[in-house]
Amino acid sequence: MLGILVQLIISWVLLRVFYRENLGALGITPTKSRISQLALGFIFTALLCTVIQLVDSALTNTDWKLNENLSVLGTLNFLWWNVTSVVFEELIFRGALLYIVIRKWGARTGIILSAIVFGIYHWFSFGVVGNIVLMLVVFLMTSISGLVWAYAFEKSKSMMLPIGLHLGWNFVFNSVFSKGPLGDQILIPQVDKAHYLTDTLSFFIQFLLPNLVVPALTFLFVKFILKKNAKKPL
Repeated sequence: MLGILVQLIISWVLLRVFYRENLGALGITPTKSRISQLALGFIFTALLCTVIQLVDSALTNTDWKLNENLSVLGTLNFLWWNVTSVVFEELIFRGALLYIVIRKWGARTGIILSAIVFGIYHWFSFGVVGNIVLMLVVFLMTSISGLVWAYAFEKSKSMMLPIGLHLGWNFVFNSVFSKGPLGDQILIPQVDKAHYLTDTLSFFIQFLLPNLVVPALTFLFVKFILKKNAKKPL
């Protein structure tokens, strides 16, 4: 949380120095439209992630059971961890810096640069620096999503929509299906009868679906809800 406060202060300073604006330029002031975008973004990517995990589970014969040690407080802690990690990343990659780059060099340049830096950042957060193959895979996995989320920020003029999109996916992946860095959380996989996918199925289910199909659907979703809300005040 302290890191987010520091980021907000740095963001405010940057906005004041470059354009004499405040944090309101990032579209973080809650309004009905922005809260709606946050919620819809969360629901959309959460559903997409759930579907992909269930398809993967069906094909690998993986069952899931509720964590016996789960509590309401624990679930809230899992959600809060995802919220803080997502907001931390969003403030870096879809915050003041992206806003400034878009103002200086245009939307296309800003969106592409944001996606590239987002992909490179994950080389370090995933610990794959030095492994060329993994670096390429991680870059593709994360930069394409970063491209869509940066697009969502530029078109909505708010961080709310990309935060919702980012958080929906991360919460379901990390916490609901316990595939994040913190281990067992809400659901725990039962792999006694599980089997591995063929290379073709694995490539499709575990790479193409989440890293190409999901961003493509998310892009269409962003265009749809922003077009629908085009005449509504932010």
